[in-house]
Amino acid sequence: MLTQIYNGHILTPSGWINEGSLLFDDSRIVEIRKNSHLEPRAELAVNAQGMHVVPGGIELHCHGGGGHDFMEGTMEAFNEAVMAHRRHGTTAIFPTLSSASLAMIEAAAQVCDELIEDPFSGVMGLHLEGPYFNPLKAGAQMPELIRLPDPEEYHHVVEDFNCVKRWDSAPELPGAVEMGPYLLKKDVLPAIAHTAAEFDEVKAAYDAGYSHATHFYNGMPGFHNVREFKHAGTVEAVYLMENMTVEMIADGIHVPPTLLKLVYHMKGVERTALITDALAVAASDSNKAFDPRVIIEDGVCKLADRSALAGSIATMDRLIKTAVQMAEIPLHDACRMVAETPARIMGIYDRKGSLQRGKDADILLLDDDLNLQAVYSMGRKV
Repeated sequence: MLTQIYNGHILTPSGWINEGSLLFDDSRIVEIRKNSHLEPRAELAVNAQGMHVVPGGIELHCHGGGGHDFMEGTMEAFNEAVMAHRRHGTTAIFPTLSSASLAMIEAAAQVCDELIEDPFSGVMGLHLEGPYFNPLKAGAQMPELIRLPDPEEYHHVVEDFNCVKRWDSAPELPGAVEMGPYLLKKDVLPAIAHTAAEFDEVKAAYDAGYSHATHFYNGMPGFHNVREFKHAGTVEAVYLMENMTVEMIADGIHVPPTLLKLVYHMKGVERTALITDALAVAASDSNKAFDPRVIIEDGVCKLADRSALAGSIATMDRLIKTAVQMAEIPLHDACRMVAETPARIMGIYDRKGSLQRGKDADILLLDDDLNLQAVYSMGRKV
């Protein structure tokens, strides 16, 4: 069915189009026009009434939502969590597992393998956040599941399941650097996370293919002293790796908006993605977390002893609002950081991440206050 969204403020890779039209047929965008003339062939015409028409959000790092965690490893949990976030503007997602047992990884990967075969599922691949982390920087990761990189284990997971697209590790661990080239060869993105690495260790990982930093500023040290001597931490090392990309939890709590603004200026739109790092309680009426150690307080998830943040309750629409209204980032750049940049990082920009002819019809409508008014995922209104 040919649908026309007209009278919209449309964001394209070339900039904004005022009072423009976007036409999509079933799941693909077929044309973007610089006018709002009604197309006679269109079976449905939607008046955007001057609202912002922007690309659907792509979630790189999300543990669950709608009361379900991807660690449950069931089709129901995946579908419910994905749909919960879709209603808030996430039209493509890389479900994330925290540090998990091999059995838990296998169960989730089996489900994910099925979902990636369905272009309408919204699931683009599996993100493994761990379990190869520095215990000193475990944060809310389950400490009993953290372990050293095991080639036999990660070879099995990557080679026996098609869905694994990203794997996070602490680069200072024995065997972590060697994991990088293997993952790259298998088209899996290596990322650094939950680490105490200093400059030389980050540089070695970067040279081995680790090109992305997980929830930047969280689970990693910045500038610090070792006795009387000053040391650059992981944060400064990531800044100095000029082409290393980063992701920021843009809930306004995990990192202050001032730091979000700093990263935006230092790394730029092309190397900064915004994520939720959401847990099961996001987009849910429930206040019960999947992990019994976690409480919800002050609009964020924490360990019950308040020793660490444990994830967010944010959704995609909140990321955009935080970036624009709290960090004073222009709307067009905030939208790029939730769509274009994630798509480029994960190698799916050929079909997602921007409003262009031939790309998937993943579209959001935002009013002037950045409230989400409509979501189209692969051309289907949510």
